[in-house]
Amino acid sequence: MLAAVAAAGREGELVLVAQSMAGLIAPELARRLPASLVVLLNAMVPAPGELAGQWWGNTGQEEARRALDRREGRPADAEFDPVTYFLHDLPPELLDEAAANAPVQSGTPFGRPGPDVTWPDVPIRVLAGRADRFFPLEFQRRVARERLGAEVVEVPGGHLAALSYPAPLADRLERYLAELTPAVPHPT
Repeated sequence: MLAAVAAAGREGELVLVAQSMAGLIAPELARRLPASLVVLLNAMVPAPGELAGQWWGNTGQEEARRALDRREGRPADAEFDPVTYFLHDLPPELLDEAAANAPVQSGTPFGRPGPDVTWPDVPIRVLAGRADRFFPLEFQRRVARERLGAEVVEVPGGHLAALSYPAPLADRLERYLAELTPAVPHPT
């Protein structure tokens, strides 16, 4: 988290976009940085006092993923495959490179207590990839309603929508940014 705060700097307001696991630290980052908006993209939405490792069972993520696998004809008990869950919708020119460079997630963060889950008093938007196989859309809708009282806005793509559909995602973020910027009256 300290690296993210240092990298962001402190000049001017910013829009904090937290994807996937970054959702776990989004509340703390949004309080430490001059965030004017938080956007959660296919993000883990923490509950107060919840360990990161507890999130999976507390939200029912595995059951939701397995149910989607069955509906879409994938074996629900197959070994986890990053291409199937994270890279399935990447353009061919990115797929090979992404698959070859896919990092292995350490289990360390899941055993540590998460940061404080007090959300700052800034708008929060929740985006979900309509083709996310890891956090299925209906799962994300339920978690966002239960934990934030927020509705999900669908975007094209899967779990890594920023790689598979960057332009539509950027357009959505630009619209959110425009909503924050007061309209300048045109001279008549």
